[in-house]
Amino acid sequence: MSITRYLAAASVLALALPQAAAAQDEAATSADTAGLGDIIVTAQRREENLQNVAVAATALDGEALADRGVINTLGLETIAPAVSITDAGITQAVNIRGIGLAAGSPNVTAGVATYVDGLFQPPIVQSNSFFDLAGVEVFRGPQGTFVGSNSTGGAIFLNSQKPEFGAVEGYAQAEAGSYDLFAVEGAVTVPLGEDLAFRAAGLHRQRDSYYTDVGPFANEAGRLDETAGRFTLRWQPGAFEALARVQINDRQTGGYAYRPIAGTQFGTYRTGDIYTLSFDTPTARRERAVQASLELRQELGDGTVLRSLSGFQHKRINALNDDDASQAPFLIPDPNGPPTIVGGEVSSDYFAGEKQYSQEINVISPTDGDLSWVVGGYFQRNLITVRIFQDQAGFPTDIFPDNKRTTLGLFGQVNYQLDPDLELQVGTRWSSYEASGTGEVLIGRGIPGFPPDGLPVADLSGRHKDDMVTGKVALNWTVDDGHLLYAFASRGYKPGGFNSATSRFAPETVWNYEVGLKSELFDRHIRTQVDAFYYDYNDFQFEILEPSTGFSGVENVAGGTIKGLEAQVQGRFGGLMLDGSVAYVKSNIDGLTFVNTRLVPSGTTVPQCPAGVPADPLVCFDYTPAIVTTQGGRSLYSPKWTYNASVAYEIELGGDMYLTPRVNYSHVGDRFTYLAYDPVTDLIEGYDLVSASLTLAMDPVTVEAYGTNLTRERYVSGQFGLNEFYGAPREFGVRVSARY
Repeated sequence: MSITRYLAAASVLALALPQAAAAQDEAATSADTAGLGDIIVTAQRREENLQNVAVAATALDGEALADRGVINTLGLETIAPAVSITDAGITQAVNIRGIGLAAGSPNVTAGVATYVDGLFQPPIVQSNSFFDLAGVEVFRGPQGTFVGSNSTGGAIFLNSQKPEFGAVEGYAQAEAGSYDLFAVEGAVTVPLGEDLAFRAAGLHRQRDSYYTDVGPFANEAGRLDETAGRFTLRWQPGAFEALARVQINDRQTGGYAYRPIAGTQFGTYRTGDIYTLSFDTPTARRERAVQASLELRQELGDGTVLRSLSGFQHKRINALNDDDASQAPFLIPDPNGPPTIVGGEVSSDYFAGEKQYSQEINVISPTDGDLSWVVGGYFQRNLITVRIFQDQAGFPTDIFPDNKRTTLGLFGQVNYQLDPDLELQVGTRWSSYEASGTGEVLIGRGIPGFPPDGLPVADLSGRHKDDMVTGKVALNWTVDDGHLLYAFASRGYKPGGFNSATSRFAPETVWNYEVGLKSELFDRHIRTQVDAFYYDYNDFQFEILEPSTGFSGVENVAGGTIKGLEAQVQGRFGGLMLDGSVAYVKSNIDGLTFVNTRLVPSGTTVPQCPAGVPADPLVCFDYTPAIVTTQGGRSLYSPKWTYNASVAYEIELGGDMYLTPRVNYSHVGDRFTYLAYDPVTDLIEGYDLVSASLTLAMDPVTVEAYGTNLTRERYVSGQFGLNEFYGAPREFGVRVSARY
């Protein structure tokens, strides 16, 4: 089917549901019926109506996120088309339209950029619960102008509430639910003068684990104990505005709640159902983060705005892991017979820390003429420290990489009205990326026959530098007041990096060709967004085991194509509210020959044995049986189909009381997680989630009863090494909130 036919089919699909609803209740289309309000986004450095922006995006305010049951980043895949977010251990694998993060190496940068209050987020410590949010914006496709590097897949923007002037206001909320869930959150704005206001917001959330550990330590992996606070000071004397924010997060989970993947080395040691763990080591996990920012804006007499955003972040993870997620004995392979069984645990003590300093400067023109523009400059420095102490049946391996990264950017976008209905948009960005690092891998620390601090077996030092020009050219045609038709070509890139002093990998690049139609229909009671895209994707970065060293490194392994269709619809007719989206993504990544690490015994870190030399776990290993050649396949973490829908009806009870039942449904299709494309070990099966809520609003108090995963879907939510994570079981709860 051609792209044009895809686009036409999606348009019909996007309109069918709300038209059917309107036919059932003609009275809902009367003149006094409430329609849809504007959706305002700020990702392009100025406030814009999303329906007038030539980009594929999903945007929801804080209230709408709560209605859809989205409490953290992981839930965004249930509300936005073509979005896949999976648990991946230290990080979350965020992928949009089949592009994002597909390697766990700290040398690989993310392909989907996440921003909190304008600050780019390092990939660690991103599972924090949402609180006091103004809204979320999910932009799909390469964002090569305003975001630059790290945005081959797209970008996610989380924006918190800022204090308003004039009155004390805020909210308080308490929640209780299944698994002894208890949560409180709230915020208060205090005016300190006519042009000065302060807002404090906080959250505490705790819950028992969904899992039972039958091992000797009875770990509580997967429990939750989370506290967060945000403090905002706003000063706006006339045309100048200063906004200072500090946010603190502290989150403990008791360790990673995962089990061995069936079909892998330790898969036969799985016991019980998916909510049964069997660890033979203690587990723990704590994530901490501090983020501070200062945004300054000055509006000049002609309407031009000068903007500065300065930021600092410090994120840390400490974790004790049962690496094999089982009570399996440690095995030493023997090519001439059965393996030798060695008693002892397979565990690791993990630390990762990242500090980030950033500065952005913008000059933003007014929009009252035929020509408008934004220009800017960007600086970012990241200092990364990782310490991993692995213990394999008493044999230690220590890994110590330190990394420094510097990102620079110069960018600008010009919008010009060729005539009143046709706009030309041109954006470009020059990005420079430089990374350097030191580190090594040591084995045998404290073991007789090895140096006291261990034997160095790998040098992790290296340097890398690259730069690239990206951007976008678009034509935007306002067909009439309710329809925008656009077409554009854009380019995005993700920086390269290094594995060692002698091993580097090149940047990923993607060209995107896209057309879209945004419409408002039936006196703004229906709003639709439809788009079709085609990607030319090159130099895919993936983690490959190098037989000559025995260690994994990142290589540019393939290119490919990705194409698809997306449609979104929102509707409101009286008390009836509808929201839904669908995406079809077809991708193909080239084949390659590589060592399938799922076929290599866990903990193997020695080089390939020379011909005729027998394998020895401390000297060499024969990787030949694990070398596979694939014919290619889908982009990793890329479901063919994603779709979701939400239906609610607001019932007026009188006396400013409203009762609103709501049902939410989402489907995420199956996804491959590894380039071997093994349907047993490398495939996450698709799943369907249903949630519902019943909300009684009695201004200013709201009471909500809710249930999630009502069909008790049991599903894999991600993979990390040879282990897999699972989605939450069915839960029920009650929230009570009050605004003042």
